[in-house]
Amino acid sequence: MKIVVIGGTGLIGSKLVTKLGEHGHEAVAASPNTGVNTITGEGLADALAGASVVIDVSNSPNWEDAAVLEFFETSTRNLLAAEAEAGVGHHVALSVVGTERLLESGYFRAKLAQENLIESSSIPYSIVRATQFFEFVPSIADAATQDGKVHLAHVFFQPIAGEEVAQAVGRVAVAAPLNGQAEVAGPDRFRMDEFFRQVLAAGNDSREVVTDPDAMYYGISPAESALVPDGDAILGETSYTTWSGRAAADS
Repeated sequence: MKIVVIGGTGLIGSKLVTKLGEHGHEAVAASPNTGVNTITGEGLADALAGASVVIDVSNSPNWEDAAVLEFFETSTRNLLAAEAEAGVGHHVALSVVGTERLLESGYFRAKLAQENLIESSSIPYSIVRATQFFEFVPSIADAATQDGKVHLAHVFFQPIAGEEVAQAVGRVAVAAPLNGQAEVAGPDRFRMDEFFRQVLAAGNDSREVVTDPDAMYYGISPAESALVPDGDAILGETSYTTWSGRAAADS
């Protein structure tokens, strides 16, 4: 089966291309780096020729409100139109758990607009919503740092290894279209402040973690359960401790 991965050279996309190839599929990494641009349309028709499935794990290079909305709307419209022309039978997109609960952020408004375009298209689809990746834990801590202290709210947090996100997306892609959504999250649920307090201490990071009910998460003041699944979800198997130990050994 030919499967085109939009954003196929990025963190999740590169893992997807590898996993799909290992299972005997013709996995094509499509990104500006490989001559495929979903904004301009460059290389899109050629990449999609003969494809059965398209997986979109691309992300906007600019998170400013207007720019990120323009990226996801333009990219998704161009992609869906090219898929219809090519006869693609399944569109799969990676999104974020809790998107509709995080609309204070222009980024999540843009992700919701992307989902709406997919759902209104004639192409059978599956949307996989994931929680935050383990790989983003350091950048989340840095973004929350003020005057040398990490300010985080006491909200639920259920991160997952990028490898297991790719695995879940790949499994959905080779199955029948859901024409709906699936959610994927890590095996363990924490309170965000407590999780980062443990992680920073384990990594000998001297920053103090402050439990702050007014702390913002990338410009959002999330409700207690906004960042975690509110129903059944596909759960990863790898704990953060196990993942970070492997990452340290590989570095």
